Amino acid sequence: MIRFKAGAPRTGRPRTTSWNPDHCPLRRALARGLPPTALSAIGTGLALHVGQSLLRELRRTRTIARTAQRRRRPPPRVDGLTVAAVQLSADRGARLGGDLYEVVATEYGVRAVIGDVRGHGLGAVPTVTAVLGCFRAAAYDEPDLAGVLRRLERAMDRHLRERARAEHLSAAVGAADGHQVAEEFVTVLLLEILPDGQVRALNCGHPWPHLLSGARAGPLARADPHPPLGPFPLPAELPTVPCGRLLPGDMLVLHTDGAEDARDAGGRFFPLPEVLAAAARGAPRTPQAVLRTVLTALTRHTGGPPKDDIALMVLRNERPSPRAPSIAPESPRSITTDPHAASRQQFPA
Repeated sequence: MIRFKAGAPRTGRPRTTSWNPDHCPLRRALARGLPPTALSAIGTGLALHVGQSLLRELRRTRTIARTAQRRRRPPPRVDGLTVAAVQLSADRGARLGGDLYEVVATEYGVRAVIGDVRGHGLGAVPTVTAVLGCFRAAAYDEPDLAGVLRRLERAMDRHLRERARAEHLSAAVGAADGHQVAEEFVTVLLLEILPDGQVRALNCGHPWPHLLSGARAGPLARADPHPPLGPFPLPAELPTVPCGRLLPGDMLVLHTDGAEDARDAGGRFFPLPEVLAAAARGAPRTPQAVLRTVLTALTRHTGGPPKDDIALMVLRNERPSPRAPSIAPESPRSITTDPHAASRQQFPA
């Protein structure tokens, strides 16, 4: 039998104490003669302070969201390519989430990015903003696609270090939110479309796009991707993956894994390849029509809002077909009517 000494602290269930109104600071101040008007002013000041803190946090979140939204809205046409994109957030009432996409025209060709941050909703917006901000600068500066990916890796490393310091400070004051920076990562797919339609790619843990060519639809490539950015460093060599040509009229459908992983009530995954094949055979064949087809089928499949963030971006090559070089007609001076000219050339005197 274990006995506890009097006054010794016990382990196990924590001791509970009843609240004593005599220990209330405001009650003691009132007992000392502090007028009620002063107490009212103190209470009003505390309420204003809390309200202003909440308002500042709300404004900060909205500013981040507006900044990300501006960066994530691609133009409808980029250097001969028509673009259509849409995002669905898993958080009710949120317009933004953990998915990202962008497309820009550079002197090295049209460059596009699509990615998926671990997590969803507004909590993933800071990471999205960091990755997209770096892509916008690197896409114009780096002459090859590997240099763009290296820049994204360094930007992600800096972002994770800053998040780790912030979490350390939050834990020190007892305000940790339970998010672990060590578990944060982002999948990224980089595409480069040259003026002649040649497509090159670098993939870090992201689903491959689908190519809609004629009435056919299929994966753009099947190469094994690199690991996502964040947990592991990139390999020393980053050769780009050649993906063939995007011919005039062809379309690329870029998506995040939320589209493939969406399930119905019976647990069946969304048949994205079959839906895209039907969209390739349909009319009209425009990026907007493809998006409508996919979203309609996705909503019908899930029967409600998505469980994960979903992003879709469609690129269509609207550039004119290259013309065959024209053959100049023979000069009249090279045409002769002398029937013996050929024989004289073959058998000179």
